[in-house]
Amino acid sequence: MTITGNDITYNGGGHVLNGQGNLYWDGLGGNGGVQKPAPMLTLDMSGTFTNVDIVNSPQRAVAINTNGITVSSVTVNNGAGTAANSASAGKPAGANTDGFDVAASGKILFHVTITGCTVNNQDDCLAINRGSSITFSNNVCEGIGHGISIGSISSGATVSGVTISGNTVTGTVNGLRIKTDATATGSIVENVVYSNNKLTGITSFGVLIDQSYPATLGTPGTGVVIENVSFQGTNTITVGSSAHRVEVNCGSTSSCTGTWNFAGLTVTGGSGSTVKNAPVTGGSF
Repeated sequence: MTITGNDITYNGGGHVLNGQGNLYWDGLGGNGGVQKPAPMLTLDMSGTFTNVDIVNSPQRAVAINTNGITVSSVTVNNGAGTAANSASAGKPAGANTDGFDVAASGKILFHVTITGCTVNNQDDCLAINRGSSITFSNNVCEGIGHGISIGSISSGATVSGVTISGNTVTGTVNGLRIKTDATATGSIVENVVYSNNKLTGITSFGVLIDQSYPATLGTPGTGVVIENVSFQGTNTITVGSSAHRVEVNCGSTSSCTGTWNFAGLTVTGGSGSTVKNAPVTGGSF
C-alpha cells in the first residue's frame, strides 16, 4: 500500500491495517524462505499521517520516502511474531519487521517527524538510512526488537540533524544504535542528539555505535564519518546482567570526530563498556 501526494492530512480514525503476517512468517524475514511483501505501507506524501493501527506486517511495516511529513499516533503491533511457529524452527516467526524505515529507498529526505507512536516488533523500531532534520520523539518501542537505530549506513549517504527525544524503550535487544557498513565510503552521520530517553531491560547493548556492520564489534571501517554525537538532559538505560552498557567501535579517530559529549547518559547493569577511537567525554557507564 502506497500513499502519495502533497500536503495531505490522513487520519485513520484508529482503524486497523492487517498485513496478515502470520501467513508469511517463517523466522527468516528477508533472508530467504517465503517471499514476503515489504514494506507493508509506503508513505510518499507530505503532510500528516495519524491515528492508524498496523498489525502483523509480513516484514518491514512503514517506509517513509518523502519530505515534510509528520507521523503521529501510529501503532505497529507485530507482537504475535515473537512466538515461534511451525515454519520458524523454534525462532521467533517474525523477522526484519522494522517499525519505521526512513529513506530506505535511497531518497534524501528532509523534515521528518515521528511522534507519539508505539512499536512492538522483532527488528529496528526506527531505522534512519539517510536524510536531514529528522525527529523521533515520545514514542514507545517494546518487544524483542533491535531498538532505535541510525543505519545501517552504506556508501554515499548523509544523515544529519537527528533528534531522538523522550522515548521509552523496554525489553529490546539493543537500545540506541548507530551502525555503519565496514566497507562503505563517502558517507557521513552528523549532529545526532539523544535527550531524555528512558530504556529498561535491554538484553544485549545499551548503546552501540559500530563501524563494522554487518559484524558486531568486528573490524571497523573508516569510510563513514560519524561527527558530533551528544546525550543531553537525562538519558537513563538499564541493561541485563550479561549485556554491554556502552560499546563504541570506530575505525580511526578521523572517522569518529567532533564533539561526543555523553554527559546526559547514565547506564547501569551489565558487563562493562569500551570506547575505541572516539572522543567521548562525560557520562556514567
